[in-house]
This record gives sequence, C-alpha cells and structure tokens, in this order.
Amino acid sequence: MRCPWCQSLEDKVVDSRLAEDGVAIRRRRECLSCNRRFTTYERLEEAPLWVVKRAGQREPFDRAKVVSGVRAATKNRPVTEERLEEIAQRVEEALRGEGVEVSSQQIGVAVLERLREVDDVAYLRFASVYKGFEDLGDFQREVGLLTKTTEPKRRA
Repeated sequence: MRCPWCQSLEDKVVDSRLAEDGVAIRRRRECLSCNRRFTTYERLEEAPLWVVKRAGQREPFDRAKVVSGVRAATKNRPVTEERLEEIAQRVEEALRGEGVEVSSQQIGVAVLERLREVDDVAYLRFASVYKGFEDLGDFQREVGLLTKTTEPKRRA
C-alpha cells in the first residue's frame, strides 16, 4: 500500500478490525519511511451492479450518488454522516439481492424505505423529488400514507 504522504511502499499494519458489519476489514497502517499513519479498507470484490435508467441507459451503481441524494434530503436534520453511509450500504445490499441489474425506480423505493425508518421530514423531501410532487395535494397524500397506521380487523 502506497503511503499517501511520502508515496513509500513500505508500511506495517498496526491494527485490523471488522468494519461495515463484517463486509470490510479496516486496517491502520504506519509508513516505515515517514512514520505517519493512514487507514485502508479491504473489501471482497463483488460483481458489478448495473442501474437501468428510465430512458434505458445502463450505468454502474454508484453508492456516492445514493449518499448525495440522502444527504440533500436530510440537510439540517439530526442525521449523522455515519447514518447516511449506513443507509447507502443497506440500499446497496438490498439491491444486490435483486440481481446484477436494477432499475432506478428500485433504488428510489429502497432509499424511501430506509429514510422512512430514519426521519419523516427527510422521507418527504426525498419523496417529493423522486415522485415528482407538483402541488400541495401530493404532499398531503404522502403524509397520509406516512402516518397511516391501521389496526388489524377484529373478528366477531
């Protein structure tokens, strides 16, 4: 591993631990030339996940785009950067369970499902863009769906 400061290839591993719920290994390394420390992550190389856009184009899945969209929805909300990464990771894991190709709509639905668990306001913000809200009625309908809780029917 090349040192980010002096570019030396000589280093030693100081600490290793599981990260991202066991999906990766986090390693603290110390450069033997400049003695500075840096962190690396080791992950299993997975088959690429492809996104099929609405217009039919295909592109590789980019977790950073999910984080960016969720960050915009959670702006000025009590959601940490770590939680944003966790949401993106959970979305990617769910999508990988769907196969090697997923639609952009599947991504939007997966993000909405995770945001619903985290923050109602962020959920509404994301839904308003994802679902293309045009007027107040769209917001009212979505708030109704968000707050709707029905009790099971009782048998007589």
